[in-house]
Amino acid sequence: MQIKLLGPFIAREHHGSIVPSAAKPRQILALLALRSGGIVPAATLMEELWGDRSPRSAPTTLQTYILKLRRLLEQALTPGDDLPGISGDGRPHAKEVLMTRHGGYQLDVEPGAIDAQEFERLQGFGQSAFAAGDFAAASTLLRQALALWRGPALVDVRTGLVLDIEVLRLEEARMTALESRIAADLRLGRYGQVLSELAVLTAQHPLHEGLHAQFMAAQYASGRVWQALQTYQRLRATLGAELGIAPSARVRRLYEAMLAADSSLDAGVPAGPVLRSPV
Repeated sequence: MQIKLLGPFIAREHHGSIVPSAAKPRQILALLALRSGGIVPAATLMEELWGDRSPRSAPTTLQTYILKLRRLLEQALTPGDDLPGISGDGRPHAKEVLMTRHGGYQLDVEPGAIDAQEFERLQGFGQSAFAAGDFAAASTLLRQALALWRGPALVDVRTGLVLDIEVLRLEEARMTALESRIAADLRLGRYGQVLSELAVLTAQHPLHEGLHAQFMAAQYASGRVWQALQTYQRLRATLGAELGIAPSARVRRLYEAMLAADSSLDAGVPAGPVLRSPV
């Protein structure tokens, strides 16, 4: 089985798609996939579907949705010439993939089958490589992690309270991985390679201090000092107009060092993530 959550929702088994067309079963499958390998309590699934206003019929309706998902799974798992629910070559049954557990349900799929989990695995390795000073490995691993994204997470799934939090967590992790990958490239001296990318990213995220600091670093290291100073001024004006705040002390220090042509910058402009980075 292959499940893709980082973009349009795709879930396929050998013999077809298992993504339901109805909105609520799609939500259930998406949440079970995001937490694959762990038990998702029935109460959590009902909160996702109905918020804090679950109808009396919610437990029964949830069981009906689970049954529909298992039927889709069974159709995808079973070749057309087999009897429904019977596997002649050791393939798992639907109840072995979407299992009922005490108080909830668990989706059991093979490791590496879910792109969101693979993203988090690669991101973890990439961040560890960055912390160890292996910037080439960090850049490669984080680039591989980011390549798994095909658009906003679960872009075609209606999300409730629980999935909203999961999507926000994934999007924040994506931005962290992107910042770290750019930081690794800057440490490797790849200034020209990231300039155009950062120009687009700072336009898309005009309040993100970390990206602006990296853009300043790449511009300064490429000999475009006046552009680096201009980037800071634009960030300061936007933060002031939108949020009524000034850039963080770290970004201000970077700007002041550039103004003073601080010789310490000749050894490489600091380009690590900035903690305060509103989006």
